Amino acid sequence: MATNRPLPVIWTPRASAEYLSAVRYIAEERPAIAIEQGELVRQAAGRLADYPQMGRAGRRRGTRELVVPGTPFIVVYRIQEQDARQIQVIRFLHGAQQWP
Repeated sequence: MATNRPLPVIWTPRASAEYLSAVRYIAEERPAIAIEQGELVRQAAGRLADYPQMGRAGRRRGTRELVVPGTPFIVVYRIQEQDARQIQVIRFLHGAQQWP
């Protein structure tokens, strides 16, 4: 019998570094905003565990993109249903960034 257990959300080293860089950049001028936006991103990405399809179809084949409400950020991820069964965050972008 299949269960609908949440899938773990795993950030690649690249996506983690992009996230940290963005939050640090904001924190240079506006520390409180950096904390707020960082938390909004973490909450939105965490919801992917239960609702992996909530993002839009990605611009790259096999990806999905979650536009994080209240922020200018996009979480690019893929759903791995086979061996690892996980959500893999592969990029973290500002909406103004060129992608792909």
